[in-house]
Amino acid sequence: MCCLFTILALIGPRAALVYYWLFQPARWAATFDTFIWPVIGFIFAPWTTLVYILVFPNGISTGDFVLLGLALAFDVFNWVGGAYGNRRQIRTYTY
Repeated sequence: MCCLFTILALIGPRAALVYYWLFQPARWAATFDTFIWPVIGFIFAPWTTLVYILVFPNGISTGDFVLLGLALAFDVFNWVGGAYGNRRQIRTYTY
């Protein structure tokens, strides 16, 4: 069950980004001017990039900053959680 959750957490937002890029190019073009920021977001912060695509075309309001903050927290948890969960497998780690 844990592996299924990990797969969905890693692939889910990236699949949604590809969906928006392929099937809603107007939203994609309204959100990004260059191609470098979506690529960086796809690799390092997919949840934040996905939420940014959803909220940007209508303008970002106060509630949208909360959603962007939660998405950024999910990205940070994805990066930090794996290292913290596997800390005992590292021989040089001291408790």
